[in-house]
Parts: sequence; structure tokens; C-alpha cells
Amino acid sequence: MQSISSDGDLLDWYPSQVKGPVDDEVQEADLISTIEFNEDGELLAVGDKGGRIVVFQREQQTKTSPRRHEYNVYITFHSHEPEFDYLKSLEIEEKINQIRWLKRKNAAHFLLSTNDKTVKLWKISEKTKRAEGYNLRDDNGITRSADTLTNLRIPVIRPMELMVEATPKRVFGNAHTYHINSISLNSDQETFLSADDLRINLWHTEVTDQSFNIVDIKPPNMEDLTEVITGAEFHPRECNLFVYSSSRGIIRLCDMRQSALCDRHCKVFEEPEDPTTRSFFSEIISSISDIKFSHSGRYMLTRDFLNLKVWDLQMDNKPVETYPIHEYLRTKLCVLYENDCIFDKFECCWSPRDDHLLTGSYHNLFKVTSRLSKKDAIFESSREQAIRPRQLLKSKKVLQSARRNRRDEINPDSLEFSKKILHCAYHPTDDIIAIATAHNLFTYTAKDSSSSLSS
Repeated sequence: MQSISSDGDLLDWYPSQVKGPVDDEVQEADLISTIEFNEDGELLAVGDKGGRIVVFQREQQTKTSPRRHEYNVYITFHSHEPEFDYLKSLEIEEKINQIRWLKRKNAAHFLLSTNDKTVKLWKISEKTKRAEGYNLRDDNGITRSADTLTNLRIPVIRPMELMVEATPKRVFGNAHTYHINSISLNSDQETFLSADDLRINLWHTEVTDQSFNIVDIKPPNMEDLTEVITGAEFHPRECNLFVYSSSRGIIRLCDMRQSALCDRHCKVFEEPEDPTTRSFFSEIISSISDIKFSHSGRYMLTRDFLNLKVWDLQMDNKPVETYPIHEYLRTKLCVLYENDCIFDKFECCWSPRDDHLLTGSYHNLFKVTSRLSKKDAIFESSREQAIRPRQLLKSKKVLQSARRNRRDEINPDSLEFSKKILHCAYHPTDDIIAIATAHNLFTYTAKDSSSSLSS
């Protein structure tokens, strides 16, 4: 049974779970900084400001629970520690900026995680057996003297309680002068990009001491700098193509077959600015905070401060679709500038069939948009949803101006800008979404969602 109607209408959503501490238990280190499903959606990784990664595993299918909507903690480990750059006298935060899963090749899982300076490759594996009966050490691992041995023992393998462990396999560091804002794994599963404000480096997953600088926009004189790189993403199918976005709202498509240094791009995607709407804030709000290729590889989805835009790779002069996210904030840009919220970096994502779009906003609101019907719905993430897990989410409406509002309407003057949804993820095959507020992880399941969209 498909959960998307033939006319592309919007989905109805149930709250599945709420994870994380309640408000009075929150530490700054608990603030969620990134979330990412793996390729089949069985695992969901969450990184936080304290350098920790929590991996949730989807519950196993049973006769009583054929539809698996809940995720339970699989493993928690510390990925990054705080560092200090002695040359610049700067403290490097342990905050996890991004996580990217590698495709599974064996029983273990692998993921890349990065803070501001260092990318790490982690192996997550299960142990259900252990060896006992060693000669030179006892079962507790304490070494024994060979002089005390009176007979030789043959080690045996015995079953043990399941243990999941995370092991660092590679550390890719010391290649970025500025803070890493994004990493992207290539479709060949052997190389990946890491991007900072001015440069993009290409790495091989097996080589830690060498990377290739494939984009460098640093001018000879820094006073001539007009833009910075805000994100980079490999094409999902063509391993030679990648795009990077800038703070001027420009996207550049590059082909690594043309030259080693991709300073000459194949295409530039840029929408001319409407002079009637130009203001002091125009340059700030045009900065692209996230860029994602569609699963088909034909389209790109970008998020700036006010809009979601869909670009066709065959048309570079303007987006084919534009969806305002919170147009009611246009009159409040001065307030948002004063409290620094105008610099918030919102993420966006595609549904498995590329027909729905997901992104976040303030007041813990998130928006789901249907590309087919052009309809959208705004929902609010709240811990109260854990009390009513099987009650359908009711959509909200934010008024354009302050006036008397009904229960499902929100007065724009009452919006809490400290509550924001910056990070979101869409399951790769099912109608399940993950939403991160400051310190809570929410998962939602579409009504009548099948266990697989292909079924």
C-alpha cells in the first residue's frame, strides 16, 4: 500500500518517538548538531555539540509488530575531543558538524564524522563470540608467566552477550585552515570531499596523510573576498561531478575530469535578484545553508534563509520551483539580525521518491511540501506528542500579521526564535522523518506507511 496519493497530496503524520533529556536536564553539550540515516534506514546517527555520536537501530520485525517505526539506542561513543590550535591560539570545538554513512560491504557499518578540523572514519561492529583458554594470559586478559605453564590449552570460541563497539579506523586531519562545514561521500565509495569557507579537498578513504585541493577561492588579497563556500555535495551517480554553494546564493557545478583544480566550473546556477525586494539583508538571506541532490540526480534542492529552491541541472538561469518557508519573517529581519538568528543554517531533504520536501523553521516548526500538488503543511514538534503517540499531527498556520488567532494558528509576534529546527532527515525508503530540536530527537511516521515504499 502506497502512502502517497495519486494526486501527490500531502501525507498525514503520526509521532513515533521523542528521544533526549527534558528541559531542566539540558547541558550545552547535549545540543544536537547533525542527524543522518544510513543507506537502508536501519540506523540513524545523531551527533551533538559534546562530540558524541548516538546510533539508533530500527526495531526488529516481529509477527506482532510487522511495521517497524521505533528506533532504539544501538551504541553511543565519543567521536571527537576538544583540541587547541597553538599556532592560532584557538580552541577547536568537539562539536560534530556532519555525519555520512558508507554503503555496507560486510557485517560492519562505517561512517565518516567531522568537527571543525578533523574527519574520522569509524567502524561499528557487533561481537557475539569470544575466545577463551589462552596460554599466556588468563580469561580476564592478565598476562601469565610462561614459567608457570604446566600444560598447553587449545583456545575455544564461546558465545557471549551481544556487544557493539565503535573503532576509529582512519583520522583525516591537518588539511583545513578554516572550519569544515560539510563532507560528502562519492558514489564510488572510495573518495570523499571536505569543504571549508575557502577550499574543498578530495580524500581517499584509505589515505590519511594526503588530500588534493580541488577548489580554492582564496584571493591573493583577502580584502577582495566576496563570498565563501557554504557546502559541497557529490552527484549521487556520476562520480566525477560535484557542486558547491556559496554565501551569495550561487551554485557551481564542477567536473573533475576537466582539470585537477576545479577553478573553472561547468555551470553556474544563479537566480537574478529582484530589485524591488532588495534590502540591507538581501546578501545575508541569499546565502545557501544546505544543498542536496535528488535521488535521481537530476535536481538539486537548496535552502536559504527564507526559501527552498529546486534546480534542474539542465537549467542554470533560475530554479524550476521555489517554496517560501516562513515569508512572515520578512518583516522581522531586523530583529533576527540583532539576535543573530538570521545566520542560522537550516537543512533540507528529499523524500525517497523526490516528490516531497522537508525543512525546518522557528518555534520548533517544520514544513513538508508536496512538489506535485504544491501544497504544504506546517507541524510543531513538542514533547507532549510522546503522551499521544497514535494521534495524528495537526497542521499549524502562522499568521502574516498579529491578530486574534484560533487554536491552530500562531501569532507571528509570539514566535520563539530560540526554539528552532535546523536539522532534519528523511528515511531513504520509507515515509519516516527524523527532526531535531535543540536537544530532542523526534521521529514521525506517515499514516498507512508501508514497511517499504516499493512493496
